[in-house]
Amino acid sequence: MIPLEYMPPLMFGGLVLFMLIGFPVAFSLLALGLFFGIVSIELGFFGVNFLQAVPQRIFGSVLANDLLLAIPFFTFMGAILEKCGLAEEMLDSMGQLFGPIRGGLGYSVILVGFILGAITGTVAAQVITMAMISLPVMMRYGYNMRYTTGVLAASGTITQLVPPSLVLVVLADQLRTPTASADVGSMYLGAWGPSLVQIALFMLYTFFLSRIKPDWLPAIPKEARTLQGWALWKKCLHGIIPSAVLIFMVLGTMMLGVATPTESGAMGALGAVVLAVMRNKEFTRKDRLVARIGILGLSAAAVVGLIFYAPEIGVAKSAMPFLQAGLVAAYVGIVWLIVRASRISELRNLIVLGYQSTMRLTSMVVYILIGSTCFSVVFMGVDGGMWVEHLFTSLPGGWIGFLIVVNLFIFFLAFFLDFFEIAFIVVPMIAPVAQKVLSPVLLESMGSPEAAASAALVWFGVMLCVNMQTSFMHPPFGFALFYLRGVAPKEVKSSDIYWGALPWVALQLVMVALVIAFPQMVTSFLDKGVASSSSEGLVIERPMTDEGTKEQDAPQLDFSTESDKKGEEAPQLNFSTDTDKN
Repeated sequence: MIPLEYMPPLMFGGLVLFMLIGFPVAFSLLALGLFFGIVSIELGFFGVNFLQAVPQRIFGSVLANDLLLAIPFFTFMGAILEKCGLAEEMLDSMGQLFGPIRGGLGYSVILVGFILGAITGTVAAQVITMAMISLPVMMRYGYNMRYTTGVLAASGTITQLVPPSLVLVVLADQLRTPTASADVGSMYLGAWGPSLVQIALFMLYTFFLSRIKPDWLPAIPKEARTLQGWALWKKCLHGIIPSAVLIFMVLGTMMLGVATPTESGAMGALGAVVLAVMRNKEFTRKDRLVARIGILGLSAAAVVGLIFYAPEIGVAKSAMPFLQAGLVAAYVGIVWLIVRASRISELRNLIVLGYQSTMRLTSMVVYILIGSTCFSVVFMGVDGGMWVEHLFTSLPGGWIGFLIVVNLFIFFLAFFLDFFEIAFIVVPMIAPVAQKVLSPVLLESMGSPEAAASAALVWFGVMLCVNMQTSFMHPPFGFALFYLRGVAPKEVKSSDIYWGALPWVALQLVMVALVIAFPQMVTSFLDKGVASSSSEGLVIERPMTDEGTKEQDAPQLDFSTESDKKGEEAPQLNFSTDTDKN
């Protein structure tokens, strides 16, 4: 007979074995969960009724989870923006803007990667698009091949960290414990600081490399820069302003509390289609006129809402006709542009391809979630949660040792698993331990135990997000390197792609260390709790007695009668009848 304490390591070891064999992750999780579930029933660890939790969790936490609807919306948005020409225009204008300085093309790739990461949320689209546009240009002007491939791959993977990242959405869904959770809005707020610092690290590395190896990152010759002055700035703004509007539609509405993550994703998908129509060559003067009317109507409605809004009554009745007229004009413009997108064959085919890629990714995520749900239910049924907690809380070094071991574990798992698989398998196991270990570290800065518990999960999730960027960058299964290899010309060696990625992986690991050392980088923008008035914790006083004095002992539930109190010193629950008393 197998002892109960051996079951969790056996399940985890079986999962590692299936991973090494190469069997699909979703079906591996499902098979292991059902097999060990049957074994546990036979050995008497739990009954058959316990497995009823599997279908209940699948329907309740997967199929009925509104938060996961954000994944297809963000995926569709990235698929549309990949082909609408926005990246090409931004890379060209930024390249000419930074062209006169050494490493200018590298700076432009990093900045455009950051901006695109804030509006696409998908690594594949970003790496492929940027490589197809920038790689030939950087090769033409003599940039070092290893730097070129490395900066393109790293700038594509920054989208994993920059909101509205799909990784942050998935982690927010998985970072849930019985007493706290990390919502998507908090994850987005916490990720802004590390994403900006990481961009600064990339640019700092480019700066030092341009000083140490100036021949590796040359400036663009003056005769190659076709735009200058206001014409160049106009072209830059032509790409930045639409991106800023789309970023506000996705992130701004959610940060202001106007929309949920799913609703903001839907607005982003709609905005991507509108942006693709407006940038298409078949966009006529009549279409432009209708679009401008819609933009003016939306702007007028926003101004009216800001001026005439009052928290008590909402928008004043006298201003409602103007507000409604502006919204009607905006809706007419949006409907017109959507109809135009269906009538332009190029855009219609692009939308169909976007639907197909969205369906493939969403189906993969749902299958992995179903398999991981079955695995996790059985794993918790054999006390897997206690096994994981004892394993990680007994590590030397306290919370620092815990974070170092977990990040090393995730880093090596990323050699073999995709971030979806890591998030669905590993994160739910470690989240309760992370909350228990990290909450005391943030208690003083966050003000209350509840705020510290939620902030601990956000800090841990953003840290894992920074770490899991490396899964796209390091061999042998770095998907960003595969994407780059697929679009790079034959003269680019695979060895240059792999060796070029290593310095950027090191920079990402430096970023993990910075997030560990400076949690304020993540928690500064989160909501703070209210500190209790006593160092002993929250004190709840009893109401005043008839004599006007307060009872100082801890409050207790008291269902006893007056006669009971006279005969007893401490109140007790009394449900007996008169017959029983006699």
